[in-house]
Amino acid sequence: MKLEVSLILFSMLCFNTIPTKVGARKPACHDPLFGNCFGILHNCPPACPRLCEVDCRICKPYCACDRPGAVCQDPRFIGGDGIMFYFHGKKDQEFCLVSDFNLHINAHFIGKRGRKGRDFTWVQSIGILFSSHQLYIVAKRVANWKESVEHMQIKLDGKDVPLPAGEGQTWQSSEAGLIIQRQAQTNKVRLRLEGLLEIVASVVPITLEESKVHGYDVTEDDCFAHLELNFKFDSLSTKVNGVLGQTYKPDYQNRVKLSAAMPIMGGAHKFATSHLFATDCVVSNFGLKEKTLVGGKPLSFECGGGLRGKGVACRR
Repeated sequence: MKLEVSLILFSMLCFNTIPTKVGARKPACHDPLFGNCFGILHNCPPACPRLCEVDCRICKPYCACDRPGAVCQDPRFIGGDGIMFYFHGKKDQEFCLVSDFNLHINAHFIGKRGRKGRDFTWVQSIGILFSSHQLYIVAKRVANWKESVEHMQIKLDGKDVPLPAGEGQTWQSSEAGLIIQRQAQTNKVRLRLEGLLEIVASVVPITLEESKVHGYDVTEDDCFAHLELNFKFDSLSTKVNGVLGQTYKPDYQNRVKLSAAMPIMGGAHKFATSHLFATDCVVSNFGLKEKTLVGGKPLSFECGGGLRGKGVACRR
């Protein structure tokens, strides 16, 4: 009886407008160079009704969390080698996702202890260091989730980014080489750091349906809003490291147990860092001179399925 009452309260308080799951959204191509596809709304595939993107070249939607560079859910990664793995880290701690000589990305994990004794974790925020700049993206803590309310905050060098309201609206900093474009009315943006990377970032809650299926036992005081991320790198050295970064090395050998239902990446101690903008993880390369990275040439690949670009690798 107590469990039923708890679930009812959770539904009322945390999902009063969307009782069991976040509604499906219709993505569109936002690149005007693809005139035949630009602005056309698409239905997401059934496998990912709320997190899909449109490939403007072929004008078709795809599941964003299944592409290389994805960091979604209870952190589920798709490496540069195309292999899926989980890295749970630890709640209320920071871990290095990518570390290269000119780019460093840390993530702050939030979570809660589940009934089976392990931490369920999600990425709440990321801190990106490049040149002399710091970029901060965070999913605000929220209990009463509303899709129409902005739950994402972005800061550049400690100052709020005044991103105009409205899907397709942009903001840029010529000094930092940063362009941000809204991909929806709220809670989804595409960020472009010239010469470094592109990120699609969304803020999503843990739904009542997800909580019941996975045993998260999320309560009404916190929907555990978190980031779902897609990285595409322009140029990485062969010495790149980090939870995600290491999978882009040309000689990387994935050691996760692929036959497992949940292949888990270990070695959390190597990637742990003291705070969101620290570069003190064991595998850090940030700030090293490029010339000291022997063989540190940019990576460039082209996959048979048409996926191409520097820093993108194909499934083995």
